[in-house]
Amino acid sequence: QVHVVESGGGLVQPGGSLRLSCEVTGLTSTINVMGWFRQAPGKEREFVASITKFGKYIEYEDSVKGRFTISRDNTKNTVTVTLQMTSLKPEDTAVYYCNSNALLRRGGGSWGQGTQVTVSS
Repeated sequence: QVHVVESGGGLVQPGGSLRLSCEVTGLTSTINVMGWFRQAPGKEREFVASITKFGKYIEYEDSVKGRFTISRDNTKNTVTVTLQMTSLKPEDTAVYYCNSNALLRRGGGSWGQGTQVTVSS
């Protein structure tokens, strides 16, 4: 059993930056691939980025490559996954969710409550 909490969303102008954080507690030793997903209004939830346990393998959805960076810090009882977002566009507006099992770009683990990112002038 793991508990997932996201933070860091907000309102930003186009071209701006935001840093999202996901903290996972509980049975963190069982966690391998973690990931970020997002859901825009009226659309299905989609994969954004994922990272393996020690950061060896990282994947990004094509539209965020070169603009978003995922990173991870593992401690004894907590896993923290960060999504640094730069050059934000209005189409990045969505609720961003973290998942504790993003293997094959699927949200197979526990979800957090999400954090809203709004890109608007």
